[in-house]
Amino acid sequence: MVFFRALSALSTLRSRSAQQSSLGTSVRWLQMETSSDLDLHGQLKEMIPEQQERLKKLKAEHGKVQLGNFTTDMVLGGMRGMIGLLWETSLLDPDEGIRFRGLSIPECQKVLPAAKPGGEPLPEGLLWLLLTGKVPNKSQVDALSAELRDRAQVPEKLYKFIDGLDVTAHPMTQLSAGVMYLQVQSEFQKAYSEGIHKSKYWETTYEDSLNLIARLPALAAYIYRRLYKEGQFIPMHDSLDYGGNFAHMLGFDNPKMQELMRLYLTIHSDHEGGNVSAHTAHLVGSALSDPYLSFAAALNGLAGPLHGLANQEVLLWIKSVVDECGENVSTEQLKEYIWKTLKSGKVVPGYGHGVLRQTDPRYTCQREFALKHLPDDPLFQLVSKLYEVVPPILTELGKVKNPWPNVDAHSGVLLNHFGLTEARYYTVLFGVSRSIGICSQLIWDRALGLPLERPKSVTMEWLENYCRKAATS
Repeated sequence: MVFFRALSALSTLRSRSAQQSSLGTSVRWLQMETSSDLDLHGQLKEMIPEQQERLKKLKAEHGKVQLGNFTTDMVLGGMRGMIGLLWETSLLDPDEGIRFRGLSIPECQKVLPAAKPGGEPLPEGLLWLLLTGKVPNKSQVDALSAELRDRAQVPEKLYKFIDGLDVTAHPMTQLSAGVMYLQVQSEFQKAYSEGIHKSKYWETTYEDSLNLIARLPALAAYIYRRLYKEGQFIPMHDSLDYGGNFAHMLGFDNPKMQELMRLYLTIHSDHEGGNVSAHTAHLVGSALSDPYLSFAAALNGLAGPLHGLANQEVLLWIKSVVDECGENVSTEQLKEYIWKTLKSGKVVPGYGHGVLRQTDPRYTCQREFALKHLPDDPLFQLVSKLYEVVPPILTELGKVKNPWPNVDAHSGVLLNHFGLTEARYYTVLFGVSRSIGICSQLIWDRALGLPLERPKSVTMEWLENYCRKAATS
């Protein structure tokens, strides 16, 4: 294991050294917020013209610059590694992991305001950061918390609509349906039908986005209480922050669970634009579909087993290990079970990633949370053993580019510890969180006037003919 850690450290060091100049450029307008201005909309309105000019200059001066070559493997392999999308709010590095407006997760934990000293960052603070590129102060975050509470009221008819859905429907199906129901309240759709000028698109997108972000916890909590708590609905608290209120409406008032929810919503919020849910929202939004339509589409992508549903699969798999081997499973038993899983044609859920080539920083911060708050939890101890055992086995297998754990490898165990044991619901939490990143970028998509997305597709015959010509030229 020491060998793997040494490789990880060396690779990270090389990556950081190679990217110093580009990183500095990417965060050139990131700053600590010292202003007393609590108006998020007003700050955006001041910033947008500068960023519009920046985009125009980029196109005018560098529009013909090639960003790299792509191969047949990339076309056939899910467009992996192909640069083809502008996404301002975050950037994913294979070795360092995600950076939100240039800040790593540990840096966000350090500089973003928390509910209490030394606590986890408030998701509202990350929303401010993603939208403005500036680290907010506590007063600005508190003001945004209050604004989201004011926007959080949902029509009673929404709950009746959810009650009309079959209780066997997956929670993600119900969440997506609920978002579509709320679409009738879209300010963008209304303004567009009345002929709003395109320079104003971002303003009604902003209104829709903040309304949607604000209302999702109440919708998601209602689905949870309906399915698992006999429909005993818990109203929003009139003074709690976004993450604390979500935990409260779910039925969890343990301060540690509220801290976990703040951390969870923050680290799951954004993961650049190429993943299924983010890309789907951008694609649908590029047709000028409003944020409700775009986000509902994103949720349907997030519900897939190869994307957001994976966090559900991880906990179920870990519990299957316990069922077969017991809680005090030995290292050798664990190795045998892992090989049994792999030889049956399945994967070890929670390991590997389409971009990352190191341990996911989102896994690491959850592990640190567990070490602080639940070090003796049996399932956490099993997750720790898996961290030692799985990577060498996957490396030995030779077919896995990244043998390290991702965000899904840990989240379920934390939620389970504090009593949220219904694994089928976990992806809903992911969906609520992902609204923060997706909606932030949708606002910038409209502010920058990004065009309709329309890549070129080809047939296998076209590829065969092209490759034959290339081979003989």
